[in-house]
Amino acid sequence: MKFAFPSFSGASAKKAVTSLDQRSKMMAYDQPLVWVVLLLMLFGMVMVYSASISLPDSPKYARYDNAHFLTRQAMFISVSLFAGLLAFRVRIETWQKLAPYLFVATLILLVLVLVPGVGKGVNGARRWLSFKVFNLQPSELMKLFVVLYAADYTVRKQQYMHKLTKGFMPMTLAIGFVGLLLLLEPDLGAFGVIVCIAMGILFLGGINGIWFGGIGATLVGIFSMVIILSPWRRERIFAYLNPWEEENALGKAYQLSHSLIAFGRGELFGVGLGGSVEKLHYLPEAHTDFLLAVIGEELGFVGVLVVVALFYWIIKRAFEIGRQAIAIDLTFAGLTAKGIGIWIGVQAFINMGVNLGLLPTKGLTLPLMSYGGSGVLINCIGLAILLRIDYENRVLMRGGRI
Repeated sequence: MKFAFPSFSGASAKKAVTSLDQRSKMMAYDQPLVWVVLLLMLFGMVMVYSASISLPDSPKYARYDNAHFLTRQAMFISVSLFAGLLAFRVRIETWQKLAPYLFVATLILLVLVLVPGVGKGVNGARRWLSFKVFNLQPSELMKLFVVLYAADYTVRKQQYMHKLTKGFMPMTLAIGFVGLLLLLEPDLGAFGVIVCIAMGILFLGGINGIWFGGIGATLVGIFSMVIILSPWRRERIFAYLNPWEEENALGKAYQLSHSLIAFGRGELFGVGLGGSVEKLHYLPEAHTDFLLAVIGEELGFVGVLVVVALFYWIIKRAFEIGRQAIAIDLTFAGLTAKGIGIWIGVQAFINMGVNLGLLPTKGLTLPLMSYGGSGVLINCIGLAILLRIDYENRVLMRGGRI
């Protein structure tokens, strides 16, 4: 019995190789992840425009035109995409080498924010460094660089991760110093996100479970004491627990009560894009911290559900990429990917929780969507690093070299 095997020669062979090359190029990076990130940013830009179009009617923004925030957000997104492209070209090995230096440099920036005449204050908080063209928020940088630093620290100290003094304590002191600087700004929300990132990476890196639980309980106690010892934070917590009391609704819970009204008006399918009433100077900071409330009012429960689903997909994909990296012995890359997933997930959860009244009001933006240059820029760089990890995973799994 004879078997005939297909043979390729001349043009047909060349065509087959070309087709294979094209398929390889198409699979060189995670296209769905890129499209989901772009979708969230562009969707966010549309909603920022909708939420801010009426702001020039108020004295505070009287010198701005109606498209001011749309134009700036489009500029932020363009710069961020370019920065993300540059970050994608950097090898993960290089990011690992730079991690400690980037962490220390950002600590210096956090100190400079507190220097009178250097740091810029807005609404009683000193969180920005002014560079004329834009304002840089070092706490946003720290969210990314603490991911890289914690992942690098876990890899370097792997043999000491079950020891308190050599493994856990140095990282705790470093994050404690970051927390002190952030509380002096004050920025409790950013500190909470950074603590979750560091603790999450250490947990994934195999730290002793008993010490992890003990330190976790200690941190909860510290956060509780910070709230108890701070009268205005304590008032905000009590207002959050009962936002509809007249004094709270007109005071500390003013944003929360109007955010809940926005969601209530939106019902299932919303009042229509651009039809929000709460953005007409009722809901403060509608284009930044409370963008989700405008989405809920204009696009309803369905619109909010789409946003939640897209963020869930990004976080799930980040953990899948991290698991793939660890499976091929790229521990730093794997922990970094999961750390980015924790960062995006925790910040999105807190912002959504605040908008929905599940958590006390915090000054945290919705990643990729809310108005702001520093936030979008750092989000794009972080997700570009995630894409780079996935790219290197794919190259190595095909037997190639980075």
